[in-house]
Amino acid sequence: MLELLAIPLVLQVVLPVALLLWLALGSHSSRAAWLLVATLTASYLAAVAAGGLWLALPTFLPAVYALLFVAALVLMRPRARGRPAWPRSTREKTGVVLRAAGAVVAAVLLAHVQSGRRPPGDAVPLAFPLRGGTYLVANGGSVALVNAHLATLDGARFRAYRGQSYGVDLVRVDGRGLRARGFLPRDPAAYAIFGDSVIAPCAGQVVTAVDGYPDMPVPQADRRQLAGNHVILACGEAWVVLGHFQRGSVCVHAGDRVAAGHPLGRVGNSGNTNEPHLHVHAQRPGTRAAPLGGEPLPVRFDGRYLVRNARVAHAG
Repeated sequence: MLELLAIPLVLQVVLPVALLLWLALGSHSSRAAWLLVATLTASYLAAVAAGGLWLALPTFLPAVYALLFVAALVLMRPRARGRPAWPRSTREKTGVVLRAAGAVVAAVLLAHVQSGRRPPGDAVPLAFPLRGGTYLVANGGSVALVNAHLATLDGARFRAYRGQSYGVDLVRVDGRGLRARGFLPRDPAAYAIFGDSVIAPCAGQVVTAVDGYPDMPVPQADRRQLAGNHVILACGEAWVVLGHFQRGSVCVHAGDRVAAGHPLGRVGNSGNTNEPHLHVHAQRPGTRAAPLGGEPLPVRFDGRYLVRNARVAHAG
């Protein structure tokens, strides 16, 4: 399982810590060099706080980084005052140019992450499909840095399931911001969202109701049945797909008409999923051969366009 954490560990722990140490303890030849490192560090920390995947890694780490950033500024400021305003030697000027380039890259990264907060078009209005807890958005938004589903938007090989390209993945977190008992437990029941009741986010007719696939041990995934146990609702001109239900929990059938808030099933870990979560997306109607192949549509939940790391709290 540790290979799943390799990239987040580097991007969300190793690099932030390295930048903070550089800012606080580095040998800055001029005030310009120090300010550029501060800008680079601030932009990167903001980008990783908004765009990082805070699941196995604690959700409070960005707040810790913010405090350490302030401490680094306070620690280094007296030393920076004694430095010249601008670099003098060719080597120092080269260092400033490299720092400036890094600061620009970090700022562009932050701007790109923030651009994912804008929906790509008119969004389908839905009610939030979960109750009784605080839920964290693991994937959501209109750029791939905050929504892994966008990898399927283009390309012929993704055509059969590109309807999920603006999908939203939801996990439940407790009061400490943790989504599971343990670090990376294999048992799906160790995850806070496992077994939570899923309700219809819109009034409509059940197009498809699939049950019977097993809940996979974490982090195994069923690559053949992407949505696992799932329900498709026809709500107006859109199909709304809710996936990865617990086996044996789906309580509607094809042809049923449901009102918003009607129980559909319970969150599980079936299908192509690394850990228990609820997947929701809207699309234009698919076909019998490719039910998930309709044109993807963005969604709003209770008026909100949800992006990665947004939280939604709903009473039971």
